[in-house]
Amino acid sequence: MTQAQLEALLHRFTGQLAGALLAEPFDLRAGYRVGAELVAAHIASAEGLGRTVEVIQLRLVRDLGLVAEDVEDRMARLLAAVATGYARALRDRTLDEQESIRRAAMMARTQAERALRASEARFRHQATHDPLTGLPNRTLFTERLTAALNEPGRGAQRVGVCFLDLDRFKVVNDTLGHQVGDRLLILVAEELRQALGEHLVARLGGDEFVVLVEGSGGTDDVVKVAEAALAAVRTPRSVDGHELQVSASVGIVERQVAGADPSDLMRAADSTLHWAKSAGGARWTLYDAERNRRELARYALSAAIPAALDRGEFYLDYQPLTSLRDGRMLGVEALVRWRHPELGVLRPDSFIGLAEETGLIVQLGGWVLAEACREAEAWSAGGVQAPFVSVNLAVRQVHRPGLVQEVRALLRQTGLPPERLQLEITESTMMSTAEEPVRALRVLADLGVRIAIDDFGTGYSNLAYLRDLPVTELKVAGEFVAGLRSPAVGRTDERILASLVSLAHALDLTVTAEGVETAGQAERLRAIGCDAAQGWHFGPPAPADRILARIR
Repeated sequence: MTQAQLEALLHRFTGQLAGALLAEPFDLRAGYRVGAELVAAHIASAEGLGRTVEVIQLRLVRDLGLVAEDVEDRMARLLAAVATGYARALRDRTLDEQESIRRAAMMARTQAERALRASEARFRHQATHDPLTGLPNRTLFTERLTAALNEPGRGAQRVGVCFLDLDRFKVVNDTLGHQVGDRLLILVAEELRQALGEHLVARLGGDEFVVLVEGSGGTDDVVKVAEAALAAVRTPRSVDGHELQVSASVGIVERQVAGADPSDLMRAADSTLHWAKSAGGARWTLYDAERNRRELARYALSAAIPAALDRGEFYLDYQPLTSLRDGRMLGVEALVRWRHPELGVLRPDSFIGLAEETGLIVQLGGWVLAEACREAEAWSAGGVQAPFVSVNLAVRQVHRPGLVQEVRALLRQTGLPPERLQLEITESTMMSTAEEPVRALRVLADLGVRIAIDDFGTGYSNLAYLRDLPVTELKVAGEFVAGLRSPAVGRTDERILASLVSLAHALDLTVTAEGVETAGQAERLRAIGCDAAQGWHFGPPAPADRILARIR
């Protein structure tokens, strides 16, 4: 308030107190009111009360000119009333303020708790749901799966998991863009949610979804869920003007809750999904424990190849390639073996496919080529005419940029003449538009290295590359030779072989027949003009020292 307002207020208080002093009968309520109004006017400090008492005591009686006998007594009692009213009002105001503060604190705490719960719920949702599709994510799915497996009293029940992945989704992203890909995922997620509403559907990431089937009645129940999911995904849809219809692959795992582990279930479902993918997609596949054991064994075997090379567990046997005209050993084919410390001696069909899948075939094939060149060079000691050594090259080896330099270096290091090295490639190796492998083979042929086509007749049998490539020999697949054992089938296979031999000779190529097991097969091959043969009839694969003994 202004100074004038303050003076008016104090003037009013003074009048009230003066009136109380003179009133008959004497009434203390005016003193209580003045004390309370001082507090209400925010004159509420201890100094304010003290100054008020001091001024009233010193000035009020004197300025009024009062001389009554009981004035001093009335003044004392009136001042006490002012102080009492002042103290009561100040106490009440303090209590009111404390109550207001308490209520404000309680309200603030309530609001904070409410906001915290909302924030926790929001963060919980963000942590357990996929931001793109709104579906539960891996975290929430794992929690639900773990709860389903660990809930007391449910050990006898069954549970199923369907692991779903869109087929060729990367093509959509690469050709139409990630925005269209994301829109497609959102639509697929909604269709899965509607089709499988009673089951938990989650997105694990990318184009991978998973469905939890609790209380399964057996494999058939989970298969029905998988088929419903596949049907939902196949629904045609328009995305940003593009008509899209995609398919999916599903891996199915169904088992009893007792003894099941969430990680094992998901790992099994993931493996089964890859089986469905490798079978062509657009299908579901059931988990097979025996197949999974085989897959794990294959993985362990492939993972052991690098260390096995370092430990010298691989070695070579050689099988003769024999002339059908005079029985002379023209060459030998190098065949790799693995002396596994636990599984014994493994043949190539046990691990070559694994090496090709993992890319380890480049390292393994390089060792085979180097070892074959080294051992073959030793056969020329003593001045005898030594056979050539034939080494298989995998597709990855042929397509390596450094193939020519690698072969040159090996020939130089070992001293093996180029004409005593033959490189065998499959027909599929040349089914490529890349020109570099063809140029590399031409350079090697110009060095004198022999080039042979292995397993001819079972692949593409493209005559164009026979005309254009520097091929010196065809190795006819053993499937045709095996038919020569049967008179009925043999006539057909004999005509096929005769045609292949005639074609090869027209192109100035020699022909070696693989898989010759009997004298009858050898005789029929000789009769149709086949140049050479390979098989157990002419000798099993043998170590390098036995080949040297046979040469001598």
